[in-house]
Amino acid sequence: MVILKLPEEIEKARASNRIVAEVLNKIREKIRPGVKTKELDSLAQQIAEKRGAKPAFKGYRGFPYALCTSVNEQVVHGMPSERVLVEGDIIGLDFGIYYQGFFGDAAITLPVGKITQQAARLIEVTEKSLYAAISHAQIGNRVGAISAAVQKTVEDNGFSVVRDYVGHGIGKELHEDPQIPNFGRKDRGIELKGGMILAIEPMVNEKDYRVAVLPDGWTVVTADGGLSAHFEHSVAVTDNGPDILSRMN
Repeated sequence: MVILKLPEEIEKARASNRIVAEVLNKIREKIRPGVKTKELDSLAQQIAEKRGAKPAFKGYRGFPYALCTSVNEQVVHGMPSERVLVEGDIIGLDFGIYYQGFFGDAAITLPVGKITQQAARLIEVTEKSLYAAISHAQIGNRVGAISAAVQKTVEDNGFSVVRDYVGHGIGKELHEDPQIPNFGRKDRGIELKGGMILAIEPMVNEKDYRVAVLPDGWTVVTADGGLSAHFEHSVAVTDNGPDILSRMN
């Protein structure tokens, strides 16, 4: 069931997503060779708690960390560890919080030092596909319009869209209806209505779209070892068009 939010509820969701954006911006400043992914997790948790917010992922279905850190071939749900970032890595950072009754959720992928041209293009295209998708988060469109925008942007640039994981509605629960695939036809799916809040999140692979899950039960990796990138915003569907609640500086 899709839950429509009142204007005052959207503002509460915006407050939650502003904290998410703050955390990701602070972590962005720390990304460099020599940093351990576990250090990034600690920083995320410290900032959230300072703001009176609860990290959304920690404890969710048993996930033990506040921040997802997905490096290189890791697609999503990467687990922070003693791993040290090195020059040329790329890292996806996915973070969510619960604050005053509403969840916020966003993700970015960043370079670690100097990266290859191919890796840089993967990041650029993935982010571009996110904003292409957001532009279709309009009243009267179908969910498929969002999905098709991601797929076209990605495949026109020679990359592939992950099919096993999707975006989602968000609000008083971290994952709500509807599901938002990153591939499909623009005339498919439910009709978008004002008051929806959607976590739109393209996951894009350098090579083939197929993925696998590591023995830890969480970390999703590309099946062929190619790079992967991930971007996400929480977006409200309004009478004035899409409103990016997790907008970052």
